[in-house]
Amino acid sequence: MEYSRSPLLRNKFSVARLAEEFFWIGGSIIATPRWKMGQIVEKCMSSMQAGTQMIKLRGSSKGLVRFYYLDEHKSCIRWRPSRKNEKAKISIDSIQEVCEGKQSEIFQRYADGSFDPNCCFSIYYGDHMESLDLVSSSGEEARTWITGLKYLMAGISDEDSLSKRQRTRDQWLKQTFDEADKNGDGSLSISEVLQLMHKLNVNLPRQKVKQMFKEADTDDNQGTLDFEEFCAFYKMMSTRRDLYLLMLTYSNHKDYLDVDDLRRFLDAEQKMSDVTKDHCLEIINQFEPCPENRQQGALGIDGFTNYMRSPAGDIFNPEHYHVNQDMTQPLSHYFITSSHNTYLMGDQLMSQSRVDMYAWVLQSGCRCVEVDCWDGPDGEPIVHHGYTLTSKILFKDVIETINKYAFIRSEYPVILSIENHCSVAQQKKMAQYLTEVLGDKLDLSSVRNEDPTKLPSPENLKGKILVKGKKLPANISEDVEEGEVSDEDSADEMDDDCKLMNGDASTNRKRVENIAKKKLDSLIKESKIRDCEDPNNFTVSTLPPSGKLGNKHDLKKNKHEEEVDSGQEAIINKRHNRSLMGSFSKRKKKGSKLKRASSPEDGEDDSDCQGNVARGSVHYSKTNRQKKTMKLSRALSDLVKYTKSVGSFDVESEISSSWQVSSFSETKAHQILQQKPAQYLRFNHNQLSRIYPSSYRVDSSNYNPQPFWNAGCQLVALNYQSEGRMLQLNRAKFNANGNCGYVLKPTCMCQGTFNPNAEDPLLGQMKKQLVLRIISGQQLPKPRDSMLGDRGEIIDPFVEVELIGLPVDCCKEQTRVVDDNGFNPMWEETLVFTICMPEIALIRFLVWDHDPIGRDFIGQRTISFTSMMPGYRHVYLEGMEEASIFVHVAVNDICGKVKQALGLKGLFLRNPKQASLDSHAAGQLNRKDSFSSHLLRRTASAPTKTQKKARKGFPEIAIDTKDHGSEGTGDGHALEDSSHPRFDQEPERGSPAPSLREGAFREAPGKGLKVKN
Repeated sequence: MEYSRSPLLRNKFSVARLAEEFFWIGGSIIATPRWKMGQIVEKCMSSMQAGTQMIKLRGSSKGLVRFYYLDEHKSCIRWRPSRKNEKAKISIDSIQEVCEGKQSEIFQRYADGSFDPNCCFSIYYGDHMESLDLVSSSGEEARTWITGLKYLMAGISDEDSLSKRQRTRDQWLKQTFDEADKNGDGSLSISEVLQLMHKLNVNLPRQKVKQMFKEADTDDNQGTLDFEEFCAFYKMMSTRRDLYLLMLTYSNHKDYLDVDDLRRFLDAEQKMSDVTKDHCLEIINQFEPCPENRQQGALGIDGFTNYMRSPAGDIFNPEHYHVNQDMTQPLSHYFITSSHNTYLMGDQLMSQSRVDMYAWVLQSGCRCVEVDCWDGPDGEPIVHHGYTLTSKILFKDVIETINKYAFIRSEYPVILSIENHCSVAQQKKMAQYLTEVLGDKLDLSSVRNEDPTKLPSPENLKGKILVKGKKLPANISEDVEEGEVSDEDSADEMDDDCKLMNGDASTNRKRVENIAKKKLDSLIKESKIRDCEDPNNFTVSTLPPSGKLGNKHDLKKNKHEEEVDSGQEAIINKRHNRSLMGSFSKRKKKGSKLKRASSPEDGEDDSDCQGNVARGSVHYSKTNRQKKTMKLSRALSDLVKYTKSVGSFDVESEISSSWQVSSFSETKAHQILQQKPAQYLRFNHNQLSRIYPSSYRVDSSNYNPQPFWNAGCQLVALNYQSEGRMLQLNRAKFNANGNCGYVLKPTCMCQGTFNPNAEDPLLGQMKKQLVLRIISGQQLPKPRDSMLGDRGEIIDPFVEVELIGLPVDCCKEQTRVVDDNGFNPMWEETLVFTICMPEIALIRFLVWDHDPIGRDFIGQRTISFTSMMPGYRHVYLEGMEEASIFVHVAVNDICGKVKQALGLKGLFLRNPKQASLDSHAAGQLNRKDSFSSHLLRRTASAPTKTQKKARKGFPEIAIDTKDHGSEGTGDGHALEDSSHPRFDQEPERGSPAPSLREGAFREAPGKGLKVKN
């Protein structure tokens, strides 16, 4: 479509003036009167769709003039010209923040006066908060875009999940059609459709595609498909055989479900209680597209597919989108989502510090943020990572941002973890800003706490901000304005060999840059920078202390054994390390220098800022520990009440007060977890523990949080800027309670003691058996880093399911490989897991593309065990529009001791019948794999060479199983042949099911309904 200048562009001044009547409060819009809002929005949308010529700023070169416009579906921003063609876009869904003015780091690189601030704005988008920095020709144009984008963001955030799912599907179909239309004539030829089939990972015979093409081509323009015809073609192609057979099972082989059929399905399979006729009719009216069927109260295959693909068929419990746990217990009884060095955008040595990170982290649900405070110029305290080249931001700006965004996502308390490195004078300034900006949010006088020996509850602390920091001893007179406190309780102090600066005012920048390069090179060579999660034993490896590394052979061996096979995390970390090292690798060539990090103090000499630091972190040895103290301001001390920072002392000692927070590095916490696990658990009953990453993680990688959750540690701080496996586990953990930032610990972690590392940690307690039937996949894409992109080979997918929790519970299972089918692969395999403590278990679904030399990561979805819904469910892969896997979930109670077997002999055989659980008797479950079976499994999954054999979670005998459908997470029928339709056998009736691939499936007899125990 050719965009030309319209009269609307000449009226942008009036649009912008109307836009000024908007008041933006946390991304929401308040406008009066209502008719004006409609006018403003309509004009903004029209102007944005007409398009605007703007300058895109880049960090290392001149700006690029591009034409930006909102697409016709109002789903993404596009621009031209671009070498990315159709990929040159930013979806509205991915936009995190729109900031007016010259606030981003890119703008700071340009001299003052280069651009009018009123014409500048930045769009932050994606998981890594990338920025698109734009300069318009006038302030009115900039405000039009800011207004329109914020409106679209607010509309999407308020949209219900069903509408969003449908909108996303419609947009995806239109986008797919447009990208397939190579010549831009608004229609698709048969050759373009065949190319699209390959892109979508569909391996259908050409004759079958041509037949469906001909059936969909119904207009006068024969030989091409317009968009409506393409939708009909896609519908024919994507008709689900598994869902069709499931419908036949419960409809007594009719081509539709009537009200009684639907009620029986919802009750027997989906474990929905008290299903009424009216509720079934509501489902039919909402999801059935055919008017005749709606009138007759019938749900056909299209309506049934719509229902099962809707949020009602999602594996995630919809009640868990909201707070669903008791929030009236003491703070120490909750896991609290926490951020480490919140202000940093990238690595720990040279990346940018930004106030935007606080806004993003808080809005993502985080409840504990970190603020590293140092003396700054002109008496203004600053925030940055000390002894490094990270840029600096004003403490006041940080507090104002926290005040603005603290309670938009969650109303429960925020903990401000203050790392205080300031002089007394600037500490008073900090206290002044905290008091003036945060106001009543700091006032805890009204907080009711019935038991003063325990911490108050999240419910009682709603809307409050707790300052975590040092506090003056009680024996110091209240009239004294400052006093001495221990400096040994400072968390997050850096080891000496990770510092780039040591307070030496004479250190010049070039020398510091050289030091940075050498430090980073040496740390990487010594294997101190790595992801320390062993994917098979789920513990954190203790890092070697400085100067006590093993020989080179051991180092190479350790590095080889600890390679990560978790796909996305590995890819991201490799990219990050490459980019990080790339910034250092060419320093000696041509005498090139690093660009100066931007900050509010860019005009000041870095050495002056560092010279003002009176103290630094001290690395203590066990043999020669000195008593280190610092001066603390009374004003700052008085702001600390329930969260006093203390040192990491012996976990076996008696706790003097629950109003304190002990901070442990990951290595120290791991040592305690190995040596005194039960005592550590008891230690966390009444007081808070904070875990933070090792100082050797200068690449901002994350450790595995699960072992520390197993010990009841509440504040497990992660680097939010490093997306990957660990943050996915963190999100899954806290999504279980509405992503409010607080998740209630199991009762056994709040009272009593057990060893979380034991083989049977909870003797005599009932265990859970999770039976997962992996049925099929839908629209699985090619790997993101595929060398040939969409032109690459059609994928050979398989599914891996990982259980993460207590060490005794952790294991992996996987399906066989399906060749040449990413569009609708069928596995029809059953995986079984035994879980001792389901309350803290996470279930991780991973989809891989089998390759002769390894495997490529496709996507993942991680959810809490307690958030899983029973019955037939779709697992939507995180961050993907349509990709999903279809599963059946059943959960049983198990009494007695359950012995773990090595695996199931025929699990990866190509015959689905042999691969299913139903074809094996209980007495066969404990047979060891033969050598040929072992070889077959390795060939099918193609694990990495360093991967150890995962311990399997398959029980020999399930003794005394009980149905727990009433809990909303399971049923007890999964082991019976007659309980489920099999999608790989022929139905009894001759009713034809839509065929997608000849010989790909065999249909199943759907006799009878499941009978409840």
